[in-house]
Amino acid sequence: MQFKTRNTFGTKTLLVSFSLIWLLFVAPTSNAQEWKALFNGKDLQGWQALNGNAEYVVKNGEIVGTSKLGIPNSFLATSASYSDFILEFDVWIDNSLNSGVQIRSHSLPEYKNGKVFGYQVEIDPSSRGFSGGIYYESKRKWLYPLTENKPASQAFKHGSWNKIRVQAIGSHIQTWVNGQMASRLVDEYNSSGFIGLQVHSIKRDEQAGKQVKWRNIRILTSNLAEYALPADPKVKEISYLVNKLSEYEVRQGYRLLWDGKSSAGWRGAKSDSFPSSGWNIEDGVLTILATDGGESTGPGDIITVDKFSDFELIVDFKMTKGANSGIKYLVDPSLNKGAGSAIGLEFQILDDKLHPDAKQGVLGNRTLGSAYDLITSENLSFGGAKHRLFKGLEHWNRARIIVKGGKVEHWLNDIKVVELDRYSQIFGALVKYSKYQKWPDFGRLSQGHILLQDHGDTVHFRSIKIKEF
Repeated sequence: MQFKTRNTFGTKTLLVSFSLIWLLFVAPTSNAQEWKALFNGKDLQGWQALNGNAEYVVKNGEIVGTSKLGIPNSFLATSASYSDFILEFDVWIDNSLNSGVQIRSHSLPEYKNGKVFGYQVEIDPSSRGFSGGIYYESKRKWLYPLTENKPASQAFKHGSWNKIRVQAIGSHIQTWVNGQMASRLVDEYNSSGFIGLQVHSIKRDEQAGKQVKWRNIRILTSNLAEYALPADPKVKEISYLVNKLSEYEVRQGYRLLWDGKSSAGWRGAKSDSFPSSGWNIEDGVLTILATDGGESTGPGDIITVDKFSDFELIVDFKMTKGANSGIKYLVDPSLNKGAGSAIGLEFQILDDKLHPDAKQGVLGNRTLGSAYDLITSENLSFGGAKHRLFKGLEHWNRARIIVKGGKVEHWLNDIKVVELDRYSQIFGALVKYSKYQKWPDFGRLSQGHILLQDHGDTVHFRSIKIKEF
């Protein structure tokens, strides 16, 4: 039905008012009908306890979890499994605790006797401020720490109720804390699973008996496109797609440096062709195979055919036990035509626990993530933290190298671990006391190749991508 209206101020006002009434009353009513409460406010029907035996009770329409010494992480999980959804809940937590809400998670007898694993939306009242970040419980550790989203790290309110929103639609997992977008993750590892409320294990007596509380837990599983919030363009997306780019990355100007199936774009550092053996390409993984543990004594290093000057490079890597390797950049292969590796700045890849190189050099400047033989890697993303958030030998880790003019940064699993100015006097002094002292103007080339190192140990690489500035 159509209504004819006169073009007068009064008529326009009436139409605008009618539109507002529709938005305020009709639309929310429809929205409310599609949301489903996961908690009835009375009891724990539809939920089950997993792993630790922390106490979960219902009080005043809230689920209350209480910490307990001597038990592992405890979870109260939904009996139902969910794939694509929008989840909302309110949470309150004692400032001495840590917690989280599992999504797309599992507990299977064949995996560590039923230990819960899956994505976790972090609840973190500590000074680190990672609430709304995404952690992968029991396996992959941090996927989206809030190291590059400072506004979100300050959105959580201490000693108060906080509203959390989670959108898990396809490979995109996004979170909001009190209306501030926190995480923007792309990942295809899990597509469905239960939702679980965590009471974290504790180590100190004074943490015992503290509480974390949830209320207003509801989920939407239909018409998601209609109700999904748009991503904040100021929030960086982190993608774990294997050997492919997300739409966001394409728009940002990233491109793959390795196609996941061939040697296209790469050659030997001291050859015009790719090594005929020793470098294996299989199932989307590029692997340097072990030989004698020596530097470039096997098939040799490989480098990009192209040269790069200002860029952001991302490489996922997985080490074997006791392994040594590296990612070099601004490499000039003509500098060293004899034995050993080609010359360039290096992001060190090393099993710090078992390889002797970790104890050589100066004060740990040959450890994982370090600017090899120059600057020791340490956690620069949040003060006072000793750990660089290494995920372990059994998992894929991520190296990120940023070069902008003289400024260089190393990031390990989205934690900044090195920053340097390669044109500074300090850098020059570091080079003079390193193994690179014999190379004039080391590290100060305007452009160079990117290199994956053969150091005689098996190391795997994949999802190699670059953005030039």
